[in-house]
Amino acid sequence: MTKQQTEVRKATNQKVKMTPSEAIVETLVAENIKEVYGIVGSAFMDMLDLFPTAGIRFLPVRHEQSAGHMADAYTRVSGVAGVIVGQNGPGITNMVTSVAAANQAHTPMVVISPSAGTPTIGWDGFQEANQVSIFEDITKETVRVTHKSRVADCLRTAFRIAYAERGPVLFDIPRDLFYGELEDQILEPHQYRTEKRGAGDPASIENAVEILKNAEYPVIISGRGAVDADGVDAVRQIAEHLTAPVAVSYMHNDAFPADHPLAVGPIGYMGSKAAMHTLKKADVVLAIGTRLSVFGTLPCYDIDYFPKNAKIIQVDINPRQIARTHPVAVGIIGDAKATSDEIYRQLKLESSSPEKNQVRLEEVSKLKDEWEQELVDLAMEDGNPINPRRALLELTKALPDNTIISSDIGNVSSTANAYLKFNQTRRHIAALTFGNTGFAYPAALGAQLAEPDSPVVAIIGDGAWGMSLHEVSTAVEQGIPVIACVFNNKSWAAEKKNQVDYYDDRYVGSDIDAPDFAEVAISMGALGYTIDKPEDIGSVVKEVLAKRKPAVLNIFVDGTQLAPPFRKDALKMPKRFLDKYKHLDYDEWKK
Repeated sequence: MTKQQTEVRKATNQKVKMTPSEAIVETLVAENIKEVYGIVGSAFMDMLDLFPTAGIRFLPVRHEQSAGHMADAYTRVSGVAGVIVGQNGPGITNMVTSVAAANQAHTPMVVISPSAGTPTIGWDGFQEANQVSIFEDITKETVRVTHKSRVADCLRTAFRIAYAERGPVLFDIPRDLFYGELEDQILEPHQYRTEKRGAGDPASIENAVEILKNAEYPVIISGRGAVDADGVDAVRQIAEHLTAPVAVSYMHNDAFPADHPLAVGPIGYMGSKAAMHTLKKADVVLAIGTRLSVFGTLPCYDIDYFPKNAKIIQVDINPRQIARTHPVAVGIIGDAKATSDEIYRQLKLESSSPEKNQVRLEEVSKLKDEWEQELVDLAMEDGNPINPRRALLELTKALPDNTIISSDIGNVSSTANAYLKFNQTRRHIAALTFGNTGFAYPAALGAQLAEPDSPVVAIIGDGAWGMSLHEVSTAVEQGIPVIACVFNNKSWAAEKKNQVDYYDDRYVGSDIDAPDFAEVAISMGALGYTIDKPEDIGSVVKEVLAKRKPAVLNIFVDGTQLAPPFRKDALKMPKRFLDKYKHLDYDEWKK
């Protein structure tokens, strides 16, 4: 369809003749989709052929799992739903892990899922799989195209649900339905979905405001919902009005500016002790845009910090998340920004400019200073060759304030939670609670595509790097200047720490023998650096930032300086009953 035809269609609001592929692509254009991620396949080639003319860039990856992580991060940074596509059968099933991760992260995404052609469904043909059933539990919805005339309508439904329910939607289309003719009208997004959610129930907001006004020690937890709604400034206004310290939810360190006097940092595993000691004192908790996940509120550093008797006011756009893990005094189903704006408006009616609680400000400042000093002291302990905390400290000191940082799962990546500080939103792209390794690097690529002019860095362990280093080829081919910081301790260190603490230093499957990652990077066309001195990290980072090319920093860190076990809540000292294994029993080897 020509540009002229498209304009005529929009002007007359009439149906016009087109192919299903054209209807799909024009719907993507209407949704402001600029990039689609995947690996070329015959199943969707008729649609793919239209992309260049439509102004859509196809980003070919080396593995379809990477496509999902790229789209996930692109959405977290840009706010526009990511779109991925793959060959029916193995191409689509390769995306399971990254789609599941996006689902846990509440990231809007559309998975264009070509399936077996209608004439052969059920014959176990080449590359046939029941993709709908595979994805039912890891998406918000699976939308099936049952007739070629419905392709645009079904794709609109997929986008509507993805945005409304904040997660991936499978758009399943038999591969033969890309072809043929149909008559349809391509609608603009405002004609079939709405972005505005509102502030929520007025009575609930009034109740929340009353509780906040009477609170002795209110604490705010700001989460990704505040980021997605562009509501962090509204959270700041409430905090300043109440002199309420603000923690950020687990691995959403960009949900409140770290340099604000009331910011206390992240809760959750390897978070901020300042945040934990502050939250422990709260008599009222205002949780904005966070589901208060079980894992994200577990004790850490042996601090059982989440208050047991505090009144919780929880604001979330999804009613399923309200009081799901912690009982609430008030639950408000509403947009994080709209609700925060209304709470602030009503608080101001009582007192337009209340006095700041200087005692509380001093308490927060003291806790933060003590925690910062502890982080530095821990980092400055000698390591062989580099203390991983020192590497994180030097890295964060060298990066510009607007840097986007993606983090993987694992021992060093998790330790980074304490060291990562952001003063802007949409800077922290973490693997979150699905916790799959191999997330950070493809996510960094997607984040860089969303903000081409911002520095983007991925924090990855050497184990996770083995799952993602193939995408260096993608970065080089597409000119994506992401910096991969590979923390190399020659082990699956999070699991190794479990074997240290719970299995008497018996290492099974946790040691890694890998090639020289810097040399591998260079052979793939990227910049490659090996670093074994902490004082070299800052200068190398600055050099790479200036060159604006894909780079891999192979940073050797001490494999014995490990964070506490990741899942202390799910581990127990081993008990053995059979004589054959009795020597492995905790009671035997602890003697």
